[in-house]
Amino acid sequence: MASENGCGLCKIKVDNIGVKKGGEVLLSAVSFHLHCGELTALIGVNGAGKTTLVKSILGEIHHEGTVSYESHDGEKINNITIGYVPQHLDFDRSAPISVEDFLLVGRTNSPVCFFKNKKIKKEVDNALGMVGCKDLKHRKLGSLSGGELQRVMLANALYPLPELLLLDEPVSGVDAAGSEKFYEVIKDLKQNYHMAIAMVSHDLGIVRDFADNVVLINKSVLKSGNARSVFNSPEFKSSFYSLAEGEAE
Repeated sequence: MASENGCGLCKIKVDNIGVKKGGEVLLSAVSFHLHCGELTALIGVNGAGKTTLVKSILGEIHHEGTVSYESHDGEKINNITIGYVPQHLDFDRSAPISVEDFLLVGRTNSPVCFFKNKKIKKEVDNALGMVGCKDLKHRKLGSLSGGELQRVMLANALYPLPELLLLDEPVSGVDAAGSEKFYEVIKDLKQNYHMAIAMVSHDLGIVRDFADNVVLINKSVLKSGNARSVFNSPEFKSSFYSLAEGEAE
């Protein structure tokens, strides 16, 4: 488990990942590394296979190739804790469920209305505190703004505290203020809890400002490196055309 003093994990190796569906190649020979304490952005045009790649890392879909984990001393680690924040949460906004209830559901098999375990309730409070949402504890889930809901989903992904955090377009449809708050939280998690973080994003400005590494994908890896080197590459320019000039500066 990750901690404020770092974790035993050093590297996640995504090696030669390939996915086919109905004869169509969705991913082909995708390889790159993720490191603790770093945010890696996965970028590419629509249909490039970014979400398919995230689902492959999560083990949700069949794929060729491997995802493996190494410790600081180069030893293989069999399993790690992975947290995941999807692009959207489908739920009935009229349902009378509070933020606390939502976070408790994944922590107990008991009906949350009868739940009184103080230790687990404290864990919920701590998770909300980590994402700056303690004041939302008793709010109805359906009353939250887009940015508030995404931070609550992030709090849910932090139990148990992961070594790898996967974010799939986490602020899609969220206003600028909400996006800024979300990414400040991500920056804090990366620095203080030494997590490896992989984020799918179409917001190239956010990628430029927050990512340590960038992987440009279109079925396979076209280019990887820091944001400047990727944004100024021929591969990026051929992918994004007119977008490239403005974002690479």
